[in-house]
Amino acid sequence: MQEADIVIVGGGSAGCVLAARLSEDPALKVVLVEAGLPSRNPWLRIPIGYFKTVGHPQHDWRFETDPEPEMAQRRLPWPRGRGPGGSSLINGMLYLRGHRADYDQWAALGNPGWDWDSVRPYFDRSQPAADGPLWVSQLPRDVLSDAFIAAAAQAGIAPTADFNGGDNSGAGYFRMTTRRGRRMDTGRAFLAPALGRPNLTVLSGAQATRVRFAGRRATGVEYLREGQAGVVSARHEVILSAGAIQSPQLLQLSGVGPADLLGRFGIPVVAPLEGVGRNLQDHLQVRPSYRCTGVETLNDIAHSPWRSAREFVRYVATRGGALNGGVYRAGAFFSAGDEAVGWPDAQIHFGLVSFERPHQPPHPFPGVTLSACLLRPHSRGEIALRSADPLAPPSIRPRYLSHEADRTLAVQLVRKMREIAAAPPLARYLAQEHEPGHALASDAQLLDWVRRRGGSIFHPVGTCAMGPAADDDAVVDARLRVHGLQGLRVVDGSVMPRLVSGNTNAPIIMIAERASDLVRQDLAA
Repeated sequence: MQEADIVIVGGGSAGCVLAARLSEDPALKVVLVEAGLPSRNPWLRIPIGYFKTVGHPQHDWRFETDPEPEMAQRRLPWPRGRGPGGSSLINGMLYLRGHRADYDQWAALGNPGWDWDSVRPYFDRSQPAADGPLWVSQLPRDVLSDAFIAAAAQAGIAPTADFNGGDNSGAGYFRMTTRRGRRMDTGRAFLAPALGRPNLTVLSGAQATRVRFAGRRATGVEYLREGQAGVVSARHEVILSAGAIQSPQLLQLSGVGPADLLGRFGIPVVAPLEGVGRNLQDHLQVRPSYRCTGVETLNDIAHSPWRSAREFVRYVATRGGALNGGVYRAGAFFSAGDEAVGWPDAQIHFGLVSFERPHQPPHPFPGVTLSACLLRPHSRGEIALRSADPLAPPSIRPRYLSHEADRTLAVQLVRKMREIAAAPPLARYLAQEHEPGHALASDAQLLDWVRRRGGSIFHPVGTCAMGPAADDDAVVDARLRVHGLQGLRVVDGSVMPRLVSGNTNAPIIMIAERASDLVRQDLAA
């Protein structure tokens, strides 16, 4: 039995930020419970290294969905990072804040203090200009990405120099969470500098199995570590930062969730919150790919021993070259559907690689991918226990394309990407559309292709949604406290009531930055 003031479950993007920020107060004892172990795998530091770490059982939980009815009954992979840093260990490192309207919508849904003007300082606080530890780097230009940006302009998407100012509309280069050619995951950026503090303890290799309660107050966390059961009690708060899959799973295992679901597994109900696990949202991506001509792509490097050796030497000598960058260097945000909404509903990640399946070897020919996301899907899914065994993965049912508007937008995105690919600045480098191929032309054919070949870009959120108690889907209030309980918060991507219009890592870090202030304020009250 250990005791702390604050017990944080999950050392991912949010948990590392919370542990670092809360332990800045020497009077506050903090324990971080993390299922993964620290690793010296060098591919965790090399920016392009996620080709080696995604799918690796030491670094990836390797979740997969249930068979998806609207996606040809396929089970889709859902990588989630394992170890200090969580998914920031294995993600694409893109630093994107989303659109100001995303956060203004959160506030309009009954969450004061989460509008753009209120959250922007918390984005800023993480970065070196505000003495924060999270470095964000500019990407060097390359011929193909320049061509994509010029082609997007000819297709009606104007160039932009910065996606992070509040209006992310336009086409341009992304920024990445790297520093001097190395990945800046939250474990390295936030947690590592705090590890020497005597008031911070990290229990790595410890998987949380249940939140303990005394009545309706959370009093601690049970965990398994090397096959042995342990408990860490919390004098003030338990904070779940286990992510959009495992935070709702842990609540359900602990008796917080839909009463019917808990009853099926004989779990005593502590709080019958119907929203736990519901409201699941994710970015579905559709990925037309193209054979290239007259230019080198990552495909060529991957299949050539001498090119691979050249890039390795370049990286070791200068921290530059192909290893010092992600697959997606440039992209675009635009409206493909209802432009009256006022902010982009689609995003393109322009990839300097092509492949049959994500995280599998590239095609044996030069290729690029125009990967488009449905930014604000109407479809909703759920996370639910499939067993009372805390070590068993839950049921993951995203229900992609279950809403007609998403099916319509998916087809529109294929057509938009074909328009960009046909524009002269990019077309000069493209020899052929590899997928879906121009033989597929009708809406029905393209939708069928999306169902067979579309997949996740791994941005699940919403399963412990923030909102007023009167909202049936709401799990936490605007201060991220679980409704109807004391001493229990959720701080991670699961609290997003609506998915942001962009990649999710930067917003999750922002949520944790703001949550650290909320916790301090409530402790002082």
